Formats: sequence, C-alpha cells, structure tokens
Amino acid sequence: MMLDGGCYCGDVRYRMEGEPICVNGCHCRDCQTLSGAAFAVNAMIEADRVTLSKGGPVTDAFGTKCSRCGVLLWATHPMFGKDILFLRAGTLDEADRLTPDLHVFVRSKHPWIVLPEGVPAFDTLPGEGDSLFSPAQQARVAAAMQA
Repeated sequence: MMLDGGCYCGDVRYRMEGEPICVNGCHCRDCQTLSGAAFAVNAMIEADRVTLSKGGPVTDAFGTKCSRCGVLLWATHPMFGKDILFLRAGTLDEADRLTPDLHVFVRSKHPWIVLPEGVPAFDTLPGEGDSLFSPAQQARVAAAMQA
C-alpha cells in the first residue's frame, strides 16, 4: 500500500509506504479537540515508512503539522517513542481506504457514535494481557523501537 497525503493548504505533502501496523479510532478528549471531530483516526506506522515529498512541517508538543494552516499530520506516543508515528488518516488523499482495527478511550465516546460489531473497543488504552497486536504487528513495533 502506498498512500499520499498532506495538509489543508497544500504546503506539506507526504507519502506513507506500506500497511499501517494498525489503525485506531481514538475517542479521547485530546483527539476530539485536536481534530475538531468526534474522534480521530490514527494509522500507526513506522516513522521510516513516511517520507516528505513537499514542504517542511514543524513539530511542537502536539505533533508534526503544517506551519501555515496548522493541520496536524502525525504525532508520537510516549509508549512507542519517536520511531512509531500516529498518522492522522484524515490527511491522506484516500483516507477512506483505512478503517479502524480498534477503538480506544471509548469512555469519552460521543453517545451517538455506534461502534461496529466485532471491532475491539477499550475504555482507555488496552491493558497488559490485551491481545492488541498480532505476532507480526508486535515484531514490527519491536523492530521500529530498536532502530
């Protein structure tokens, strides 16, 4: 899979190469506020699989964004470090090609959101013992974090 994306004003463009490790729907209050929506859809992927093709985004406390229009393109998470990105799927040109594999922070989900049956959902983040990742996904996370 190869998908291109970018910010609203077009100053920053990027390419995501390969399947995401997973795609999550995050219903936390931070993602709601940062996205201006009921939840954010994040494609978790190795940082070396995302390349800039135009522009120079800036990174601040919230993540990497376009300095002109302010659109958040991706962020990192303290549990995974700088080598794993949580790319905002809505910034992809073909965002509809990615659907969440799981939903997190559903305790703050808007009541009118109906989650699909069979898709794992967690009140907060998955806990120890939750089988969040397949062995192949676990291997990708481990390899990226050792890089």
